[in-house]
Amino acid sequence: MDISEIKKNSESKMDQSIAAFNNSLSKIRTGRANPGLLDNIMVEYYGNPTPLSQVANVSLLDARTISVQPWEKGLGPKIEKAIRESDLGLNPSSMGDLIRVPMPPMTEERRKEMTKIVRNEGENAKVAVRNLRRDANEAVKKLVKDKLASEDEQKRAEADIQKVTDKHIADIDKLMASKEQEIMAV
Repeated sequence: MDISEIKKNSESKMDQSIAAFNNSLSKIRTGRANPGLLDNIMVEYYGNPTPLSQVANVSLLDARTISVQPWEKGLGPKIEKAIRESDLGLNPSSMGDLIRVPMPPMTEERRKEMTKIVRNEGENAKVAVRNLRRDANEAVKKLVKDKLASEDEQKRAEADIQKVTDKHIADIDKLMASKEQEIMAV
């Protein structure tokens, strides 16, 4: 493995870290309804825990209401129970086959709690990016130690890796700031 491969590899892994962070942000509740909020809910389906999206159609009715349309008749009560028992604090109600999940307005205290969760997730993403930087720098140092690269190439590679790391950390900061703004908007 040469220096350019190490740089490409670390950058693609950093991109994956940001994608994972973005995915975890989409699951954090804001004042608005978002079908992605129910992605982690598992429903008992023929004795197996199954993701909600695989047993029902999840969509938005309006800005504050998610609708869940089960694909089989007997699943309604099980889906309601799974949503109610999740840690999201939601209270679904049935209207025939359709399950409505209204989003309760968040209190100021709850909003602050959610921003702390966002900051924590952001810090975890930053740590992941920094760990990838460390791994890339160690791989470059190993090439120099094995006499496969010069010290000048090592310095240039470490500077390039640092630039990529800084860019990814700035991206994480932007994502965190926009999510916090979204949560604090009433």
